[in-house]
Amino acid sequence: MAPADNILNQRYRLLGQLGSGGMAVIYKALDQRLARVVAVKVLRPSLTSDPGFVKRFRNEARSVARLAHPNIVTVHDVGSDRNTHFMVMEFIEGQDLKKIIRSKRNLPVDEAIELAIQICAGIGFAHRSGFVHADVKSQNILLNSDNKVKVADFGIAQALSDTLPARQQQIVWGSPHYYSPEQARGLRPTPAADVYSIGVVLFEMLTGELPYAGDNPQELAQAHVNKRVPHVIDVNAAVPENISKIVHRVMQKDPAARFRTADQLGKVLGSLRDHSRAYTSRAPVPQPGQGRIPAPSSAGGQGPPQAGVKAGPMISGQRPSHLDGQVVSDSPEPARQERPGITGDLDLVTILLAFVALIAVAGLVPLLIVVLQAWNV
Repeated sequence: MAPADNILNQRYRLLGQLGSGGMAVIYKALDQRLARVVAVKVLRPSLTSDPGFVKRFRNEARSVARLAHPNIVTVHDVGSDRNTHFMVMEFIEGQDLKKIIRSKRNLPVDEAIELAIQICAGIGFAHRSGFVHADVKSQNILLNSDNKVKVADFGIAQALSDTLPARQQQIVWGSPHYYSPEQARGLRPTPAADVYSIGVVLFEMLTGELPYAGDNPQELAQAHVNKRVPHVIDVNAAVPENISKIVHRVMQKDPAARFRTADQLGKVLGSLRDHSRAYTSRAPVPQPGQGRIPAPSSAGGQGPPQAGVKAGPMISGQRPSHLDGQVVSDSPEPARQERPGITGDLDLVTILLAFVALIAVAGLVPLLIVVLQAWNV
């Protein structure tokens, strides 16, 4: 719990609670030394009773503070005040992705792809830096007022996994819907586990639903391990098949069958988006009197895509087939040109000219005979 006077280390004044989870309570706070608003994550006392976890948590927080990326929430400080241990982070004015999905049901395809690319950018940067998030879920993905993704909560789940494995299932089970099969088995998470969780988040964005359901964490764990991987297109028929295939691959039970890192998945999605935009830019412009070319509809029939995200063939009738970075256009082939030659009936003038030429040639035959007879004489 926070101190009674709501000030940590005589510096961070807690202004109000923003949210809570199994591991911590998050507060909006004022850094009185720098006069800026921050977010303070205060660990629950049930975790901080173990000195090993507290030490690992501090080390993880210091390491995460070095992850400077526009799609990762910046960690400013880590500290303690008596028995209260906390992490100070960048304050994001906006909502988490879970609330946005609940309010919209499912997101337009182009918007979901754009957000997934940003998620992959942040988590991919962490993978290149040697970090595994281990708790990717829509609640840990924040969107600011400019619709920019900020991934939060790096380090805590990993510290918990390394020092209190017995407590992990009791505490981090607040997000079993997003766990990879290997995490459900109790194995150490890898970058491929984060990729699986990103796939679950993408499935949720496109359908408004989670891929698996269960009455308790154990049932959900068994579902991730044993149940058939669902197809997005079976839940939301407006999602193009190529995107459904990407999500299906990302959620494979075997880590080796997925993309190994978030960067790889991000490149595939980015190439799909760019190809879609290029397709849209080449679309013919209607001329006056020709009528208007129908605009592609967004996924789920929810109206035009948001500003800043261009719709493309992935949400229209002519869609590109794009998987694993390979782009195969399904655009119709250009019309075949006719070979030059006679394409219609001969006109009257041409017929007359041909007839005159024939008479002229016929008139030369008697003259040729006379010349040959005179030559013989």
